[in-house]
Formats: sequence, structure tokens, C-alpha cells
Amino acid sequence: MRDQIDLLATVTVLGVLEQAYFAMQVIYARRKYKVSPPETTGHPEFERTFRAQANCSEYFPIFISLLWVAGIFFHQGVTAVCGLLYLYTRLRYFQGYAGAAQGRLGPLYASAWLLWALLGLALAGLLAHFLRPSSSTWMAALVWPLQLHGAW
Repeated sequence: MRDQIDLLATVTVLGVLEQAYFAMQVIYARRKYKVSPPETTGHPEFERTFRAQANCSEYFPIFISLLWVAGIFFHQGVTAVCGLLYLYTRLRYFQGYAGAAQGRLGPLYASAWLLWALLGLALAGLLAHFLRPSSSTWMAALVWPLQLHGAW
């Protein structure tokens, strides 16, 4: 069983480490700009770092949920690649936002696109699972719409 989820587990741990890195950056910015908790306003660079970390944290549960559903029901390898790309775009988002608010836009759009892709993979996998229970491979999820139209 472990070999069926090892990539998902690895991406999950990398995601948790990334979240810890973001939180540490907020701590460093608090010290640098002397912003004591629970304050969330202060120097503009602190505010951007704080907001970037908060935004990344807000999307993390959605990412983890879609990662595991897509990985289990669609295909672990494809999902893990999407997950790694998502983590990379979130890192770029964080770095861009901390530097300047406009620096976040490109990575923001890329990470949103990857979440939609993971949602699509999860839905395809679940559809294949419930509508064709005898076949749980990712190929069945791809072929199933064609079979509905008589093209396969």
C-alpha cells in the first residue's frame, strides 16, 4: 500500500515544510520591523510578508484535499507532479508578494490553474470510480466520456 501513496505523502510533507518556511518568514519580519503579535499592521514589507503567508495558509487545506483525492482516485504520479508544480508556484507567489504586491500575480494565476487541474483530476477519478467500479485506473476516467458518446 505504501508504494501507492508514497509520492502523495512526499508532496504533503514538502507542503508542510513550505508552510513552516512561510511562517518563519513572518517571524523574521516581525523581529526586523518590530511588530509584536497580535499586531498585523506595520512596515509595508512586514504587511506583505504577513499577507502572503496568510494567503498561502488559506489555500493549503484545499490543495491537500485535492492532492489526495486526485492521487488516490486518478493517478498518483500525475497528481504528484501537479502538486510539486503547485508548491513551486506558491513559493514564487510568496517571494513575489513579499517583494512587491504586483509580484504575486503571475504565480497566483499559475497556482489557481493548478488547483483547477487537481480538481479536474479528482472529479475524473471519482467519476470513474463510481460509474465504472470494475475499473479504477486513470485511463478509464479518460476513456469514459468517449464511451458515452459512442466514440470508443
